[in-house]
Amino acid sequence: MNHLADIPGRSVAPGLPAGTPAPPRPATAGAAPVAELEVLREIERRVLWLSTAMIDHANRVRPNPTGLKVGGHQASSASMVSIMTLLWFEALRAEDRVSVKPHASPVLHAINYLLGELDESYLTTLRQFGGLQSYPSRTKDPDPADYSTGSVGIGATAPIWGALARRYVEAHFGGAGTGRQYSLVGDAELDEGACWEAILDPQVSELGEVVWIVDFNRQSLDRVVPNMGGTRLQGMFAAAGWQVITVKYGGLLEELFTRPGGQELRRRIDGMSNPEYQRLLRCDAAELRTRLAAGDGQDAEGIGRLLAGVDDATLHAAIRNLGGHDLAALRDAFAAIDDSRPTVIFAYTVKGYGLATEGHPQNHSSLLTSDQLGALARRTGVDPGRPWTRLPGQTPAARHCEDTARRLRRTPAPEVAPPDVPADFGRTPHGTGTTQAALGRTLFDLTRQAPDAGARVVTVSPDVSSSTNLGGWLNKVGVWAPDERRNWFDDDAETILHWRERPTGRHIELGIAETNLVGVLGELGATWSRWGQPLLPIGVLYDPFVERALEPWSFGIYAGGQSILVGTPSGVTLGPEGGAHQSIKTPSIGMEQPGCTSYEPAFAVDLEWCLLAALAQLGRPGGRSAYLRLSTRPVNQALADVPTDPAARELRRRQVVAGAYPLRRHERPSVTIAAMGAVTPEALEAAARLDALGIGADVVCVTSPGLLFQSLRARRGHDDAPTWILDSVFPANRAAPVVTVLDGHPHTLAFLAGVNEVPGTHLGVTRFGQSGSLDDVYRHHGLDTDSIVAAALDLAD
Repeated sequence: MNHLADIPGRSVAPGLPAGTPAPPRPATAGAAPVAELEVLREIERRVLWLSTAMIDHANRVRPNPTGLKVGGHQASSASMVSIMTLLWFEALRAEDRVSVKPHASPVLHAINYLLGELDESYLTTLRQFGGLQSYPSRTKDPDPADYSTGSVGIGATAPIWGALARRYVEAHFGGAGTGRQYSLVGDAELDEGACWEAILDPQVSELGEVVWIVDFNRQSLDRVVPNMGGTRLQGMFAAAGWQVITVKYGGLLEELFTRPGGQELRRRIDGMSNPEYQRLLRCDAAELRTRLAAGDGQDAEGIGRLLAGVDDATLHAAIRNLGGHDLAALRDAFAAIDDSRPTVIFAYTVKGYGLATEGHPQNHSSLLTSDQLGALARRTGVDPGRPWTRLPGQTPAARHCEDTARRLRRTPAPEVAPPDVPADFGRTPHGTGTTQAALGRTLFDLTRQAPDAGARVVTVSPDVSSSTNLGGWLNKVGVWAPDERRNWFDDDAETILHWRERPTGRHIELGIAETNLVGVLGELGATWSRWGQPLLPIGVLYDPFVERALEPWSFGIYAGGQSILVGTPSGVTLGPEGGAHQSIKTPSIGMEQPGCTSYEPAFAVDLEWCLLAALAQLGRPGGRSAYLRLSTRPVNQALADVPTDPAARELRRRQVVAGAYPLRRHERPSVTIAAMGAVTPEALEAAARLDALGIGADVVCVTSPGLLFQSLRARRGHDDAPTWILDSVFPANRAAPVVTVLDGHPHTLAFLAGVNEVPGTHLGVTRFGQSGSLDDVYRHHGLDTDSIVAAALDLAD
């Protein structure tokens, strides 16, 4: 019997009598034919060999002049071989997508090689520069990888957000099709909070195409985990509305359990701690009999009698016959998937299955010896002198690989060019306003003036839509939901925010977990490369929590997701709230993030120009993400002094988008004040007071320190960025000592003194925020006008 049980009280697939055929998977267009198990076993053996040999070659055969460890994970790969063999060579359809756990990347490469998707020359390049990456990469590996993984927990959750992105594209533009989204997850990944934040989000329980397969080998990097309780984890998934399937034992063990003494043996194994069970894998047959029948009472006697009738080879095979290595049991599990809700399959496995290191508590990064590798070659039917030979031609296994390759071949989606985004709406804001409020107005203007581009905008928020000034936008475009839901407050005159949920909505609201927000952003930003449909995704969150979201957002950019992250409100400019929330380092984080352009505009028109420029970079090959740091500080928009002449206005816009612009020019400057964001009014006031003291001061408004730094590097031959902005804003003939000031860490702008090699003083926030009025807080951190004037006087002297 193939054990296929759910947690108590949730029947999914009851145990089947011995010999009962597995329930067939519902007929689906492109579904895989059911292969003979022996054919799959032959493929499984070749995948095990190839994945193991790849790692061996990288560490023992390829020259390594530096002597640095190359690494790789033979044991972690081996535990996934059975699961991935059955998944690819039987269960997958072309429209399905899979996220592979990081340490199983050699298994993915081995499968792609057998399917003709990877040239043999790459098998010797694992972790070599320009070769196969350490972990699956959509953007850097030469063979197909549906999801980039490597950052534990993030690759596991990516298919959840991929499913949501697919549904969004299908509802708005069509062409995204259907298909399951699989995550192959190491059990230790379930320690990561990112997993549970995603699992618990209310949106996720409706995504029935999501399937997680947990490689439940109960080992981490250092040890066998003693208390990794499957029942507890299963209960947590079930409580979140997931279907839970457990594949614990294989057919050989299940057959032993049906014999006299079998139930006693089951109780004995079920009652073991993980380390005790793992120790059995390192025992010979005689010691196995002793350990399994240890103790007093009827159970020990029954186990002893049962094992007396089992030969050594069968006993040795049975003790490692867990469900995650039994192809028939896995087949039953896949057939039992209920596509009406997310599914998790707990597949019990042995780390290092089929290798000489199997079950050893320190096998995580261990390598087989030469003798052990030779023995593996003999067991898997490979000539060690020709390690990369594919399966022999015209054999059933080879033909099945060819059939699988044809079945999984995808028709490239027709590419839709991203819409044109206007550079300037031609509007000059007046009065007093904030850059945060300007965000919502700019989105409205985009919808009116460029409806094609506006239709591609999708906003995402972790329960802060109204407090980040997206309420009006949300009222206009509606909230996305898989199905239309009634708004029970639509007839309440006092309700200002209208929560209309429907598949055509263009705002996605998640719970307050920021990692979920950026996970969705990454997948929405990748739809142009998955389904040929570009989106313009904008995620809005409180700037103090950018650091919490940074790592998964960064990984999404690495994986090809192009999006805009808006942090607002920011800095100690939060005022009385500034003592509770901190976003001191976010300006420098923005400039240091690869694949991202960061902006911190001071005025509403600057925000408009920066946002439009950022939108124009999305949804295309070579595109870039952006981070906008906004403020709730009301600022007199007249201070922007926007030129009225069209040519001069266009020059100002180009400077804003390139990183900085001169806001005040003195005939004979003695000092330059370079200010960014909310503190720009203080910089202008300081310049006016210095002028009254007879000291001329230029004021430069910095909008993107990252772009300016790239220009400076390019000027010195270390980058290929344009350099005109430095000559335009910091010309050598106006070189003067520089005071930099921003509501963030001062080192963000400190490099500006090096543009013309002048003395500099750098003001900013270096301590945790302090509650208080804006004047008090600015004075405390040295951002006030007096501090700027004092710093300028010191430099002028």
